[in-house]
Amino acid sequence: MAVPINQNILRWIITLASFVIISLILWNTYIFFQNFKAEERSKMQNWSFAQTEFIKSDTDTNLDLTLQVLNSNTTTPMLVISKDGSLGSSNNIDETKIDDSLYVQSLISKFKNENTPIEVRYKDSVYSTIYYGNSPLLNKLKYYPLALLLIIFLFAAVAYFFYRSSKNAAQNKLWTGMAKETAHQIGTPLSSLVGWTEILRSEHVNPDYLIEIEKDVNRLQTITDRFSKIGSVPTLKKEDIVTETIESYEYLKARSSKLIDFEISAPSDILYVNLNSQLFSWTIENLVKNAIDAMKGKGQLKIKILKDDKFVKINIIDSGKGITKQKFSKIFEPGYTSKRRGWGLGLSLAKRIIEDYHNGRIRVLNSEIDKGTTMQISLKLIQ
Repeated sequence: MAVPINQNILRWIITLASFVIISLILWNTYIFFQNFKAEERSKMQNWSFAQTEFIKSDTDTNLDLTLQVLNSNTTTPMLVISKDGSLGSSNNIDETKIDDSLYVQSLISKFKNENTPIEVRYKDSVYSTIYYGNSPLLNKLKYYPLALLLIIFLFAAVAYFFYRSSKNAAQNKLWTGMAKETAHQIGTPLSSLVGWTEILRSEHVNPDYLIEIEKDVNRLQTITDRFSKIGSVPTLKKEDIVTETIESYEYLKARSSKLIDFEISAPSDILYVNLNSQLFSWTIENLVKNAIDAMKGKGQLKIKILKDDKFVKINIIDSGKGITKQKFSKIFEPGYTSKRRGWGLGLSLAKRIIEDYHNGRIRVLNSEIDKGTTMQISLKLIQ
């Protein structure tokens, strides 16, 4: 029976094999580059020998081969500098700039960095010096390893993002399944609680008790409905955002610590937006609970509802520990949390509800360490 290879081991084998292949390609490219460079130097040395022979010749006989060698260089840029420092001749250089002495000096410096100059000697003295650079083909070959690395990097990046997207899709599918299963599991005892509430009502229990029980039963039904909606596109309806926000605020205020000083500021106008009430209340709940955690259960929490020509803006303001500017975006990433027992899902879920489902925006408006944070939700107004 074949033993399956551990995925981590397989991943390391593929990574190591890729590294070895890339190293071999780069090494062979380097060797080829050096061989090509050596071949070009050999050609230039032959050119220098031909130059020496040309100097020696005082007749027109036997010059055919020498001139053929001298005229054979059609690619390598070169300068022949006489022993007095003047420009003797040039090859494959821009003729419009060759009379510029500064340009010639810059070329000499450049060519000296690329290749060792070759001296043309005659009668045991230096007659001239050849400065030559890399040919266009050699220059292209020089950048080939960089282009290869760039291609490999882009390929690795595409593979990484594909792998990450696949992994995120699998995780999202898992969370969606867990959420729907949670909603299903809550549904059974919830139905039983509704039945027991009716029995208590028939037993003439204090109505005030029943009202509070019914509120919590309704809350459980809302939570169940929320979880059942995860993974599916919610239905949006024309709702008054002021009323929906106040209802969520009142519910949370009644069930939060008395050490939290709650306050809400809202316009008297009706402000309509396309909204899924249950998911919106979930967002408000997450933001308020985060604010309470940031204040460690004691402080001031204020909700402000503002509007302009196109948008309604809901600011949740706390007097908590604050957030550094570098974390303004990071706090919305799935899994990020500053709490020891947190899952890091509240704000990422809020962002998905507002931005993906409601085409709105949620952000950290401002925050100061040890002074507090203002979170803002923006939704488009409708008539």
